[in-house]
Amino acid sequence: MAFGTQDDTDEVMNEINMTPLVDVMLVLLIIFIITVPVMKHSVNIDLPRATNEAQNLKPETVRLAVDAQGTYYLNETKIEDPELASRFKLAAAQNPQPELHIRGDKAVRYERVAQAMAAAQQAGLRKIGFVTEPVN
Repeated sequence: MAFGTQDDTDEVMNEINMTPLVDVMLVLLIIFIITVPVMKHSVNIDLPRATNEAQNLKPETVRLAVDAQGTYYLNETKIEDPELASRFKLAAAQNPQPELHIRGDKAVRYERVAQAMAAAQQAGLRKIGFVTEPVN
């Protein structure tokens, strides 16, 4: 056994091995052969036409003000407690449903505002907001 001799099989290979490249190309060819007919054959359907214009139906705003004495004003008109619930029910029946904006005086008892909110909720009004003034 001679360790210092070089056999003919240990020579450097000067050619590129094409077998892996051919294998990859064949796999890609098979994938394209399978997927192209699927992409081209589709069911012809006459789809309906529709416009996608935004509807600018702005619901009206119901403004409820509560002054320092606890008096209710619905859209700047003084209103009594029993009539408040019936007016809220009329507003809740509208389509689109209006928003309720509550303006409460900072000196009013919270109880009066909470009663108005409860009446609005029982009437079915879903959008209730509070109007405040920014701090300067």
